[in-house]
Amino acid sequence: MQPEQPASHVPASAEAPPAAANTGALGAIGEVFAEAGSERPIPRRQVVSWAFWDWATQPFNSVLLTFVFATLYLVSDHMLPANIAKLADTDPVKERALADLSSGYGLATTVAGLLILLLAPVLGQSSDRNGRKKRWLFVFTMLLVLLQFALFFVRADPAYFWYGAIVLSVGAVVSEIAGVNYNAMLVQVSTPKTIGKVSGLGWGLGYIGGIVMLTIVVILTQLNWFGMDTSDGLAYRLIAVMCAVWTIVFSIPLFLNVPEAPPAGTGVRVNFFVAYGVLVKDIVALFKTHRPTFWFLLASAVYRDGLAGVFAFGGILAAVAFHFSANEVLIFAIAANVVAGVSTILAGRADDRFGARAVIIFALSGLVAMALLVFLLHDTGKIVFWIGGLVLSAFVGPAQAASRSLLARVTPEGMQGEIFGLYATTGRVASFISPAMWTLFITIFGATVWGVLGIGIVLAAGLILLLFVRFPASVRAND
Repeated sequence: MQPEQPASHVPASAEAPPAAANTGALGAIGEVFAEAGSERPIPRRQVVSWAFWDWATQPFNSVLLTFVFATLYLVSDHMLPANIAKLADTDPVKERALADLSSGYGLATTVAGLLILLLAPVLGQSSDRNGRKKRWLFVFTMLLVLLQFALFFVRADPAYFWYGAIVLSVGAVVSEIAGVNYNAMLVQVSTPKTIGKVSGLGWGLGYIGGIVMLTIVVILTQLNWFGMDTSDGLAYRLIAVMCAVWTIVFSIPLFLNVPEAPPAGTGVRVNFFVAYGVLVKDIVALFKTHRPTFWFLLASAVYRDGLAGVFAFGGILAAVAFHFSANEVLIFAIAANVVAGVSTILAGRADDRFGARAVIIFALSGLVAMALLVFLLHDTGKIVFWIGGLVLSAFVGPAQAASRSLLARVTPEGMQGEIFGLYATTGRVASFISPAMWTLFITIFGATVWGVLGIGIVLAAGLILLLFVRFPASVRAND
């Protein structure tokens, strides 16, 4: 998807109304969006440079967090005592040991989700008010780079498991906080007419970046790393270094070509607790004046965390519960990203024809059913995960894309920036639910495959909440 030519303008009659008097977290974002809605050219270089940050940081998520470092290295034989690692994969002692690693990693990601809940809204609010989005994006991007380099020191020894889990989890926190500032900069490189296309460009480049890096890893693995000695987990540690360098190189265009936006608020510093008071006041005001939008934000926060859980723990499920080899996990990862990307593009047409709400309900229903099927049929072997896992991937992208479309339909006129800012915040507030359910089910039942039920319950809860949301008549007509 290519961005429009620089001369993307909004007719005078379509200009956003003046920003509301609210100068809180959401009001500040709304003011930026209102300014972005004025008639102004958007240089193509800025659009592409902004979108390439997704390309730059996606390998951390897809390669390190999901399919390679966490799955094939951290939660694997590499981190088991030698006497347990040499046991058969079906041995109950080894299965329990791997389940302990899975739940331990889940615990670390749960804590990370809680930190995101506490920090992301306030830090995002502060950078928006003071006009320092780009500065803070640079700071957290460089922190993410340093954390990826730090993974090089995770040696193939059980003593390094918690070090690796903590570094990865802190990286997830840093990545999310960086994403708050990155998403807030979207209004600088788009107009209300092009915001969907520009956002889609970034999303698409992210998928492609993940696929390219995964392909590079597969090629290096097939070439046996050119005969290099990869003992002591060196191959995985070098992959982390590659991802760090990738992030540095491809984030440079944004910092060179996209200017810092002026402050959206008054510039007055607000302390930690007062900032949360402002956020709560904005949410209460939304509940009183635009209740359907409030309930949709709540429902979407829950099921979007379930969607994140599908990719976050899918690789671990494949490797530990279904005994995929390293090459099989990598091939599955590439296939899952391709399927997710293609299905997301096709879902746009279904959205136009059947409505965004229908697409979300269909996708979430399919996800819940497939999660249950994968759990019930896990004894049949790898084939059930190949089929079920790819179907799960096919539903994730459409649910995410249609959610953004539906939110645009239920957002009151003149509040687009404000509501999309809250959409980002609520998603992060719920980001600990899936890791917590994953950890709880594995801990109680002692096997990694039970984690899929925890994720399925989160998706089902979000679906039920969505079904109870009463949308305006105009939205129901579209659906």
